Amino acid sequence: MADSTFDIVSKVDRMEVDNALNQTRKELETRYDFKGVGASAEWSGEKILLKASSEERVKAVLDVLQSKVVKRGISLRSLDAGAPYASGKEFRIDIALKQGIDQPAAKKIGQIIREQAPKGVRSSIQGDELRVSSKSRDELQEVIRVLKAADLEVDLQFVNFR
Repeated sequence: MADSTFDIVSKVDRMEVDNALNQTRKELETRYDFKGVGASAEWSGEKILLKASSEERVKAVLDVLQSKVVKRGISLRSLDAGAPYASGKEFRIDIALKQGIDQPAAKKIGQIIREQAPKGVRSSIQGDELRVSSKSRDELQEVIRVLKAADLEVDLQFVNFR
């Protein structure tokens, strides 16, 4: 009997982020506390750029965006928001989307699998994702349970369960 496998990935659906960004823009246009502060949220290449006239207002724009992202089913671990910085007369925050699992995080996940998962489970790093295999599907489900309980700085999805 062949081994059962699944892949661990960290991907963000850009369309869902785009929808959250559009909802944020609509809320910024309609809310009274954002009138006249130059608040905006827009794509800047592969990053999201938030702007406002003061540091407090740009942090409020970030809160609005984060609430919209969570409502769209995207984890906040997928967003890498920088600190507010001044640019001329306005303050800005750059937000990068985390795509893929980097090497240190992949090694940490592999170590968690070796230490806490059943003994017949094997994991291998394949680029920016991990492949986990075992003879038993129950063992693979146990690995998923262990990884969901672990406190990792990356948002994980489990795909291609065969």
